[in-house]
Amino acid sequence: MKSRPFLWFVLALPGLWIVWRWVFTPDAYGYGHAIGDTGDWAAWLLLVTLAVTPVRLLFRKRKWAQWLMKRRRDLGVASFGYALMHTVIYLWKKGSAELVLAELDQRFIVVGWLAFALFLPLALTSNDASMRALKRRWKTLHRLVYPAAVLTFLHWVWSAFDPTTAWIHVGILAAIEGLRVLLQLRQRVT
Repeated sequence: MKSRPFLWFVLALPGLWIVWRWVFTPDAYGYGHAIGDTGDWAAWLLLVTLAVTPVRLLFRKRKWAQWLMKRRRDLGVASFGYALMHTVIYLWKKGSAELVLAELDQRFIVVGWLAFALFLPLALTSNDASMRALKRRWKTLHRLVYPAAVLTFLHWVWSAFDPTTAWIHVGILAAIEGLRVLLQLRQRVT
């Protein structure tokens, strides 16, 4: 499918921009911007990924909704890619295991690591071979996205200097999930 490489190109653009700005303008665009922007993109793509199910339930027969459903795993893996960049930048800045371990008494660090730990098996199994091998267990495993999303947004709220933007995104997450649950309940009744 020709649209898939183009989608991956588009999904990679923010990451390339972040790397370019950090490498070529390090004084103006330093660690704080890089860690913040990669975290933002991870969260935004996670919201888009989670919104695919309610969109599919609302617009089932629309071609664009079907296309989006087929690309949901790509969106989720891209979200993980930005979360991985976020984590690598954090580890690079700390520079040692001792400094990383010393921060484990901070709740935003703990929930960030827990979210990452839940997303790791999802990213590793977001492929056709894993779907075939795991069969029904694949869907059960991928339901970890919901607690991982909650932990992701707690990480954002607790780590933000001004958590207003993070709370707005928590509201968006709640709306997406509330709509998903409502639509799935309605689908079961009919």
